[in-house]
Amino acid sequence: MFGLMLAIFLGALDQTIVAVSLSAISAQLGDFHLLGWIVSGYMMAMTVATPLYGKLGDLYGRRRLLLASIGLFTLASCLCALARDMQQLILARMLQGLGAGGLITLSQAIIGDLMAPRERGRYQGYISSMFALASVAGPLLGGLLTATLSWRWVFWINLPLGLLAMAISRRALLGLPQPVHPARIDYLGTLLLVAALSVLLLAISRAGEGPAGWHAGELSALFGLAAALLLAFVWQERRAPEPLLPLHLFGQRSLVLSGVVIFVATFQAISLTMLIPLRYQSLTGHGAAEAALHLLPLVMGVPLGAYCSGRLVGLLGRYKPQMLFGSILLPLAMVALALVAPQQAWFSGLCMSLCGVAIGCQYPTCMIATQMAVAPRHMGVATSTANLLRALGGTLGMALMSSLLLVLLQQAGAPVRAIDGDPTAGLAPAQIADAFNQLLLIGAAVALPGVFAALFLPDRRLPAHP
Repeated sequence: MFGLMLAIFLGALDQTIVAVSLSAISAQLGDFHLLGWIVSGYMMAMTVATPLYGKLGDLYGRRRLLLASIGLFTLASCLCALARDMQQLILARMLQGLGAGGLITLSQAIIGDLMAPRERGRYQGYISSMFALASVAGPLLGGLLTATLSWRWVFWINLPLGLLAMAISRRALLGLPQPVHPARIDYLGTLLLVAALSVLLLAISRAGEGPAGWHAGELSALFGLAAALLLAFVWQERRAPEPLLPLHLFGQRSLVLSGVVIFVATFQAISLTMLIPLRYQSLTGHGAAEAALHLLPLVMGVPLGAYCSGRLVGLLGRYKPQMLFGSILLPLAMVALALVAPQQAWFSGLCMSLCGVAIGCQYPTCMIATQMAVAPRHMGVATSTANLLRALGGTLGMALMSSLLLVLLQQAGAPVRAIDGDPTAGLAPAQIADAFNQLLLIGAAVALPGVFAALFLPDRRLPAHP
């Protein structure tokens, strides 16, 4: 578990550790207009790689693939640290993202291989804690390394951690079950899925730029191309002898409904992580450091909810009650957050903690429901599908809510082109507060499909043995 949690920590850490180093990177390498690709290139590559690792792990065994992904991630981290221009850094970050997709997906699938169903909740809770820890430690560690050494140490730090994770996992996973069926790869399906996800993520990223990014014809063309590629992928999967993503799995109600829940939960988690600091800064005038501290109740609520939810899975032998509790609590807490001013620190912190607990309750239970819905030979595919929906939910949440925020601010009277990058320029505090409150209420409405999905999810008792 230490090796798996360290691998997941590495993959999650590099989603956020570069955030505070971007200005230093731009100052040294130039090409400011490419700066966003340091983050988005990593996220896109990780998302695209996720379903591939799930299937390859089912075909070839997860131990050797996990070691390969740790090796790729560590090597790419060294290439990032050695980059001499922005283009090299972006390419290295995309390689790093390809490795990170394996770190996260394979580690969670291995838990499904090794742990009894009733024990998985506890360990999936630990995994969620790693994500939360990485989200807090990333900016802090990145800022410390950049200030004291150099932005390149943001990537060098992965070398000892990656080698340690590889050494532990190589030794500890020797007894991992190996697949016995012959391996056949659906190359055309792989190519179509990679192309479809790449275009879809690019379209979502463009939509997230707000009205300025909604060029006539361009956005619809990207979404149309993504839809066409996805239809071609479905056609290929229906005829492939060993499909990359077996479509019959989506006949399992538990798989589909738990996928909806985890999509909605991550949509809210990522969008709230972006909205809450911006709301606090806009209405109080405080800096980024105070805004980051204001986010702590949300961030710390996630592992608390995940841990308690996972422990209850072991005690009760069921996952639906915790999932339903979290899905109902989330929109209620978001409505309460909209009604409380950020200056009311205690009440606002309580509402954010409840949001975090609600999200945390859904993460481990969704993964258990997903893995229990399929046969062991499809464990990797099911796990990667859940992680793919999780990544798409986060990407769409960031893009959609940031776009809606710009629209609401512009309707309130903000200039179309923000002054000095401030989207709230020229607005009174009451107008800014009203825009953020409307956005939080819209977010609460978006969370409602998760309630219905959890409500109709089949309830089953988990066996105490593998």
